[in-house]
Amino acid sequence: MAALDAAAGRPTRAGLLLPWANVAVETELSRLGLRHTVFHHARLVPASRTTAIDDSFWLGLREVSGHALDSLSHVPLDVVMLACTSAGFTAGPPLPDGVLTAFDALLRALAEAAVARVVLVTPYPAPVTEAEAAALTEAGVEVLAHASLGLSDDYPAISPDQIVSLVGQLPQQAHRAADALVLSCTGWHTLSVIAELEHRFGKPVLSSNLAMALLAIRAHAGACA
Repeated sequence: MAALDAAAGRPTRAGLLLPWANVAVETELSRLGLRHTVFHHARLVPASRTTAIDDSFWLGLREVSGHALDSLSHVPLDVVMLACTSAGFTAGPPLPDGVLTAFDALLRALAEAAVARVVLVTPYPAPVTEAEAAALTEAGVEVLAHASLGLSDDYPAISPDQIVSLVGQLPQQAHRAADALVLSCTGWHTLSVIAELEHRFGKPVLSSNLAMALLAIRAHAGACA
């Protein structure tokens, strides 16, 4: 990632449309130390003014995305992403032209790495995790096993130990057969455990926030067209 960032011939500017209570994205992306990739944020406040993920939340994010994008209209952006993974595989009105989601970023990162089989871990309620597993499968990525915390809110409060414990609940056979481990959701803090998980299971770990960073870094080369 650092090498891709350093190879940029000019600053790459990514617009991020953030759910209003999400504090993990800004925290995690700033810790990556990217020098040539700049993130510009606009916050999305759903009409329901809720923070728990449900139909009204996803619908609200999509409905206000156009207004948030307009607030960034004077910034020369190379790519724009709705920084919510679950909004990428759930229903709602179409996003403005050219706006991708964190789920799109995950799919692109998996394709770039030629990952065909994954194990999936999320903080979401079980039905949302199952919906993501189905969406990954439809996109050609086999989900060998998945686990979730069953939470609909308060994702920033999830501890590193909870994440490690959750990953440990996956069947060992699935871990061994998978090409990568996916930590889905932009709202929880996962950077601090990625190295530990990669060492423990001997394979790449991809999070939603890392996937968005990779997509942003590659935008200068036209990879997001």
